[in-house]
This record gives sequence, structure tokens and C-alpha cells, in this order.
Amino acid sequence: METEISSVGEFGLIDRLTEGLKPVNASTVRSVGDDAAVVRYPDTDVLVSTDMLLEGVHFDLTYVPLKHLGYKAAVVNFSDIYAMNGTPRQITVGLGVSSRFTVEHIEELYAGMRLACQVYGVDLVGGDTTSSRAGLVISITCIGNAAPGRVVGRNGAKDTDLVCVTGDLGSAYMGLTLLEREKKVGAGQKDFQPDFAGKEYLVERQLKPEARRDIIEALAKADILPTSMIDISDGLSSELLHICKSSDVGCRVYEDRLPIDYQTAVMAETVNMNLATAALNGGEDYELLFTVPLTDHDRVSQIPGVKVIGYITAAEKGAALITRDGAEIPLQAQGFNHMSE
Repeated sequence: METEISSVGEFGLIDRLTEGLKPVNASTVRSVGDDAAVVRYPDTDVLVSTDMLLEGVHFDLTYVPLKHLGYKAAVVNFSDIYAMNGTPRQITVGLGVSSRFTVEHIEELYAGMRLACQVYGVDLVGGDTTSSRAGLVISITCIGNAAPGRVVGRNGAKDTDLVCVTGDLGSAYMGLTLLEREKKVGAGQKDFQPDFAGKEYLVERQLKPEARRDIIEALAKADILPTSMIDISDGLSSELLHICKSSDVGCRVYEDRLPIDYQTAVMAETVNMNLATAALNGGEDYELLFTVPLTDHDRVSQIPGVKVIGYITAAEKGAALITRDGAEIPLQAQGFNHMSE
């Protein structure tokens, strides 16, 4: 039997969602239960990032399970902290909930968030819940830290630095394309079963991305401090241009060095999309894009999951993709624009 949220009230819902949460970080001085959480970071740089996800804009509950959505909502915030070379420690969660959701629905959403926190060693320390007339709204603030002098922004890239990327690109977008295709095919069919055979990786990359904590740990172990870094949420091309603008530099990246998974290539061919377009403009990969000095080439190349895809140039040379036949094509920010109609 499903429970109406109105029957337990705001505070009853909060009690149910946060029951049994125990801090794992010594910096969590005061957790859920007061007007604000208290975190204490002596001799460290504190990092704070907020992301908002809106139903109908960032996710479609037709094919996105609530537990997966909760997991993803938390992980994309962790990714922002890792992209600053930091470690996520706490999150607060703001929810806007419409009347069509039950207590069990929101518990399922929170189950995903709690699982993400468990996997990454992060404390859920508070938040707010209110009614919404626009479907489900999720806003998460993540607090993290980094040792003094170890924070990496977007503005430190230098001429001749190497451009590096983790994992593979375009798979999350191909997963979204697949989900949207199956939604259209199954529209109006009561017992429709979507066909994801052989493409499970793409669906997972879209519905349940992971933040690259492993890369941040590997860079530290190799004693490599990137000169600039950003996570890939809106597409490689957009993120490269962010670094170039912030650092006042240009860049050259090679089409034949873009890391692309086999399933991504097959799906791109199926929908008649250029592979480079998928990799450059797809977005939601949540991989890390970073630059390192040329002298770090050998060490960074030995880190599993990292690939050197190009180099930084002087600003006047602009930002361009070098195609397989040697032509230079200016990079354009064509990733997903959340504010577009």
C-alpha cells in the first residue's frame, strides 16, 4: 500500500528519508536535525558546488528509474568537486515534489542518493522539501575540500601543455538516444519491452554515471597536479572552450585520438551520426578533461583510463579539431544548453 506524503508531513518524510544516516567524516560536526549542518575544515580549502535537475528538462521519468535518478543526481555533484581536484564530503538535498508522487517514490529517489553517498564516502547532512507545480525538482549542494595549493581550476592551462581525457566519450549521449528511440517505438503499447541487447553499457552510462575519483587518486599517487581541469557534462567541445577562455589559450585535439567505446560506434552508425560529433557534443559523460605540462607526458600516459588527445596552443591560434585527413575545424560549443527552448 502506497503512502500519501501529506499523511506523514514534511518532517515525517525527512525522518523516514534520513533514518539511520551516520556520519563517516570527522569534519561532520552536526548533521541532519538542526537548521544547518556544521562542518569543520581546519587548514584546508573548502569546495562547494550546486546542481539542479528539473523533470522534463534534465530527465524523463518515462524511462529513468527513481533510484537511478537519485544516484545520478548525487554523483554529478561529486564529479564537480573531483574536477577541482578535491574530495566530496557532504551534500544537502533540496526537493520540489508534485502531488503525483508518494512517500515511497521519494524514498526510492533517496535510496539512490544514499547509495551514491555510501559508495563515495559522502555524508547527506540536510536539505529542504517543498511542493512543486512543475513536476520533480532536485537541487543538490556538495561540499568538499582539497589541501592548500592543490585546488585545480579552469584557468591554469599553458602553451604546450598536454590535453588529456579520461574514459570514453559520447556513450552517455548514445544511451540517451537509445532510450528516446525506444520510448517512441513503445508509445501507446501497454506491454512494450525496450530492446537494449548489446547496448547495456550505453544505457548504464546515461542512467548511472560514475565520478572519476579513481583518476584523482591516481594523479595524486603519480605526483601530477593538472594545470587546469573540468568535468565533461556539456560535451568535450564546450568544456575545451571553457578551459581555453578561462586560461586565455588555444588548443588542438586530434579526431583519431578521441576515446570511443565500440557500442558507441555501433549506435552512432545506426542513427547515422558522425562519431566525432557524438564525442565532441554529446555531454553527460562526466569524465575528466585536464591539462598537464609536457614534462608529465610519460607519467600521465601510464595512468589507466587516461588518454592524451592534443595540446594547448597560444590563444591567437584558436581552438580546433584536427581531422583524420589533417584538416583543422574550429571547435564550437554545441553541447546541450539547459536554458534553450
